[in-house]
Amino acid sequence: MCVCVATVLNSETMHHPRVSSRFSRFHMAASSSDSSEIIHSSTSSSQSRRSSSSDSSSKSSYQKCNRPLSTRMMTLWWSVMVWAALVVAVCGLPEGGGNYPVGKFPFLMPKVVPYKPELYLCTPVKVDYTKSYYIVGFEPNATMATAHHMLLYGCGQPGSESAVWNCGEMAGGSEESGSPCGSGAPSQIIYAWARDAPKLELPEGVGFKVGKDSPIQYIVLQVHYAHIDKFKDGTTYDDSGIFIHYTTKPLSKQAGVILLGTAGYIPPMATEHMDTLCDIQEDKVIHPFAYRTHTHSLGRMVSGYRIRKDDAGTDQWTLLGKRDPLTPQMFYPVESRDPIRKNDRLAARCTMESNRTRITKIGATNEDEMCNFYLMYYVENDEPLQMKYCFSNGPPLFRWSNRETELNHIPDYDSSHL
Repeated sequence: MCVCVATVLNSETMHHPRVSSRFSRFHMAASSSDSSEIIHSSTSSSQSRRSSSSDSSSKSSYQKCNRPLSTRMMTLWWSVMVWAALVVAVCGLPEGGGNYPVGKFPFLMPKVVPYKPELYLCTPVKVDYTKSYYIVGFEPNATMATAHHMLLYGCGQPGSESAVWNCGEMAGGSEESGSPCGSGAPSQIIYAWARDAPKLELPEGVGFKVGKDSPIQYIVLQVHYAHIDKFKDGTTYDDSGIFIHYTTKPLSKQAGVILLGTAGYIPPMATEHMDTLCDIQEDKVIHPFAYRTHTHSLGRMVSGYRIRKDDAGTDQWTLLGKRDPLTPQMFYPVESRDPIRKNDRLAARCTMESNRTRITKIGATNEDEMCNFYLMYYVENDEPLQMKYCFSNGPPLFRWSNRETELNHIPDYDSSHL
């Protein structure tokens, strides 16, 4: 039986076709698709880098792609291209039984040419809503020489009807832009990559549910291009992305991610702690299994904790993970897999050291900073947390030591040092 995992937005859903001038800036020639395969759990971490310079025929194709196209025409073309790739990649996949088979779907940027520094680009794929799929692994196809970071969003609707759009805070007013997910639609991060992190395979029997009976009806790939020197000649394209490993066998352990982060700023020539804290108010049992840290260049340490009060009212701080964020920003096994329950608290801290003579704010570019701690978990025979994000105002307004937090026995030293 031939099953298509997804198709990109189709033209019938587009009620207001528009001409997008941005399409004239991208090389979007169709790429060859990967053949179908069945893969099983493996600890190998090979990565294939597929960004390359186009030959003379590609230059001709690039020139043709530079001609303005209507949104409807571009969407039809992109739908056919991805549909064809999916048929090749997915058809013939066995379903269920024993050590369940795993398919691989190539979710890559469609040979784009980034045209300005600090550019964030997004591209969507629509999941077949008639079936449930479980994502069980992520295999990056990128290098830090090209991509600063990549995120996979699970969305109810994408942030744009275009095949590719600017989804960063630095978008100009003359170009079409939008968030990764549509306004008001379900939105969650399901995977993040940076600094040449290797592939990630989830524990046996754990998967992110998408498609039927899931709020995730689209998956959106976001790539942050910090530097574009290699693309300035206009003939070098990028197909950074992620090979998504998935199964159609129902899994009882649904995966989820909660992202802890802060706003705030870092004073010049100073060491600053950026803290966040949130309460678990949903009546669920959460099993943490992996964590990931992310900052820009000023980050020295990122740590995350589960906090639980004992009968005496003393906070017991259980370390989930801590790491130098300038090492490969992959998901690492948590330090403690003790379940997280209702009324527990989650806390994270980023320790920043600035030698700059100016204030550094939280923001999207390399001149700014970020403070992120991702916690990946699963729930058994239940739905993941409705809470997807946990953010604070950060310094100077918010600190763990603020009276209103009612925290005690704060591990100031341990949370900031390896």
